[in-house]
Amino acid sequence: MKALVLAGGAGTRLRPITHTRAKQLVPVANKPILFYGIESMVAAGITEIGVIVGDTRDEVMAGLGDGSQFGAEITYIPQDAPLGLAHCVLIAREFLGDDDFVMYLGDNLLEQDLAAFVSAFEAARSAEQPPEAQILLKKVPDPHRFGIATLDADGHVVQLVEKPADPPSDLALVGVYLFTARIHDAVAAIEPSGRGELEITDAIQWLLDQGERVRCELLEGWWIDTGKLTPLLEANRLILERMERRVDGSVDEASSVEGRVVIAEGAEIVNSTVRGPVAIGAGARIVDSFVGPFSAIGANCVVERSEVEHSVLMDDSSVVDIARLEDSLIGSDASVRRSARKPRALRLMIGDHCQIDVE
Repeated sequence: MKALVLAGGAGTRLRPITHTRAKQLVPVANKPILFYGIESMVAAGITEIGVIVGDTRDEVMAGLGDGSQFGAEITYIPQDAPLGLAHCVLIAREFLGDDDFVMYLGDNLLEQDLAAFVSAFEAARSAEQPPEAQILLKKVPDPHRFGIATLDADGHVVQLVEKPADPPSDLALVGVYLFTARIHDAVAAIEPSGRGELEITDAIQWLLDQGERVRCELLEGWWIDTGKLTPLLEANRLILERMERRVDGSVDEASSVEGRVVIAEGAEIVNSTVRGPVAIGAGARIVDSFVGPFSAIGANCVVERSEVEHSVLMDDSSVVDIARLEDSLIGSDASVRRSARKPRALRLMIGDHCQIDVE
């Protein structure tokens, strides 16, 4: 089995962060979001991975390399324009060949054992009525925002529709799919939707219309599309809660480190309190400060005389003399500090699509 990972989106909902970096490489618990998906593929025994890349291809390719750091072999497939998930399958035809494959959205995080999901599909493929596709579904409160599946009384998939105005159910398609080579017939047969995209829901519906079986599983755990600030911070919280405590950096006698905390080698904690779950990156310095639960402090960051909680600080940023910073995403090489200049004032240099909340 192969994997097709989608990493071509522009990430407009995470601007200004994504003006300068691919949304799939924004860190969660100090690791790029995309890495979690690649690692789950390898853990499931899938090492031939195709990655769809768009305008941010150079950064994605630099981050993933040839895949050897994950124990995988990565092939990059450029997509000139975001023309839909089914279009990604269409342009990956040569790479995929006639193999079964898993398709995974690179900016999604889910509490799902991918290996078990793949094994269930492989077992079903040897049954009397083998499926040509397998989808993962999750009950959501706002189904009009997603591709939606309808099941019959026996739990079989009978209909799929993309972002319906009047949803027929509350079962959303999670961003992981399994297909046989039959899907190539489907993506070649469908027409672009009203959005001008080749929808994967239309391709799966085509399989159903041809009498093919589509297997489904219901996701009981969490699933997060990290494309906006609030869900990204929630994903950071959930990943941090799963960490095991590890202190490789230095902690002086005047400091307190409590709970599930990961302090990378080269990090320094000086006269400070760190209360987990928290991740502190390599080379970071926490001085005369409090870093509270659900915070991820990136490599080479500086936090001085400040309090930080429920926030993500990306690499090489600094927070100095800030009484309280929470629910925040700070980009790399950014500086947040209280000025001693007189007259006292709020002085800002703010780029496009920023959000500033002032107490």
